[in-house]
Order: sequence, then C-alpha cells, then structure tokens
Amino acid sequence: MSNTTQTRSKAQRRADAQRRAAEKRAAELRQKRLRTGIRVGGVVAVIALAVVLIVVLTGGSGSNGTVPPQDKNPHLSLAPIPASMSSTWVQPPAGTPGGETVPVPKGQPLATIINAATGTPVDGIQCQTNEGTATHVHTHLAIFVNGQAKQIPAGIGIPGYPTSENCLYWMHSHYPDGIIHIESPNTTDTYTLGQWFDEWGIPLSTTQVGPAKGKVTVFFTSPGKKTGIYTGDPRNIPLGYRYQIQLMVGTPIVAPVKVTNWGGL
Repeated sequence: MSNTTQTRSKAQRRADAQRRAAEKRAAELRQKRLRTGIRVGGVVAVIALAVVLIVVLTGGSGSNGTVPPQDKNPHLSLAPIPASMSSTWVQPPAGTPGGETVPVPKGQPLATIINAATGTPVDGIQCQTNEGTATHVHTHLAIFVNGQAKQIPAGIGIPGYPTSENCLYWMHSHYPDGIIHIESPNTTDTYTLGQWFDEWGIPLSTTQVGPAKGKVTVFFTSPGKKTGIYTGDPRNIPLGYRYQIQLMVGTPIVAPVKVTNWGGL
C-alpha cells in the first residue's frame, strides 16, 4: 500500500472519528435541551395553574387584590322595594360597553370635573403618584334625573386628566361608565359616597345630587343580595366590592341597573 493511500485512510479515519464525536455531542446537547425544556415547561404549567386557582378562589377579582371584610359586607339598613314602585318604574336605557366592559350611559355628564379635587387631601383621602395596592375594589354608580341617564365623567380623582396624570386619589374614575376605583394603601380605611362627591366637587344630600334638585331615591345592591331602598343620608353609603348604587332625582323611578359583566374588575 502506498504512502498516499495510507495517509488518506488515516485522514479518513480521523474525519470519521471527529464526525461521530460531533454527532454524539449534538445528540447529548439535544437530550439536555429536551430535559431542560420539560423542566421549564413543568414549572410554567405549575405557575399557570397557580394563577388560575388564585383567580378562581378570589372570585375572578383580577386587579381587585385584597378585599377587606368591611368591603364585602355593607351592613346597610335597606327597605324592600314596594310592588307599587316596581309596577310603574321604567327600564334603564341600554348603554354601550366601554373600556372596562361596563356599559357607558347614553346621556350627558351630570357635572363636569371643573370643581374636582386638584391634589390636596380630601376628607383624609390623599393623591399619590402610585395607586394603592393594599385594597383594590370597585363600586358602580348610576345616576338618573327625571328618568334620564347621566354620566359620571372620567378623570374624577385624577388631577390633570386627560392630558396628564399628576397623581391618583385613592378613589378615582378612568371611564364615564360609573365605575369608582377604590385603591387604598391600607386595608383598614372605609370610604363613602359622600367622600366621592367631595372629590368630584359637587353636593350630595337627600334633596340634591350635584346640580339636580328634588327628592332623591336610592337603590343599593351588594353581591348576592336583593336590591333595596336606602332612606338615610346618601353621603353615608359605603363603597366596596362590586356594590351597585343608583341615585334618582325626581320621577319616573328607573328599574335597578344591574352590572353583570365586571370584566375582571
């Protein structure tokens, strides 16, 4: 055998050995990646399952975070709605779902935010650069004047809205759908409808809602409970987890607005 043939054979053998080694390393690397992928996938699956369980166990509260007991139990004395009222009331007009999936009333704003709070504390409620995260619940407010739906404007509790957000009060509104965001840095404070109207800068009493004057009828609903009539000072009505408050000035009386899709609020 010639030297050229022997050299070629040795070179071929070396190339074959190198190829086999490379293939072995590639196979080992694929197995390693597969094992890592399985471990990572398992961790992701566990995390996803935990998130689902948290959402389910918290009633789908989503961004609500902690819901203190006092924000679930209003302990409000309500009178039953008499048959004479329910037989003559009118149905609320349908609204168009807004940015929070809650329908926006088809009507003019009850009042602008020209007199709304500008950053100084209101009734002990502060305006801060970050939203409070200890408590995060939502209340829906509907207002009717002589049977006509009125919007609660966006930007209450957000000085600088809509061009900027200088700070956020612990109670504020992002859309004109009547949703009041209560985002507090603690779980001990309670908040009322009177404080909300003070932030808005308009009056509220048994005979006046903002600029509208007359007899005020109030419906109140909390989750799992029947709607009732509140006959006390509306300023004392508590705000809490998915409470629904309806203020009506004058007549006709409008049937209770029922928010059924909170969109994770």
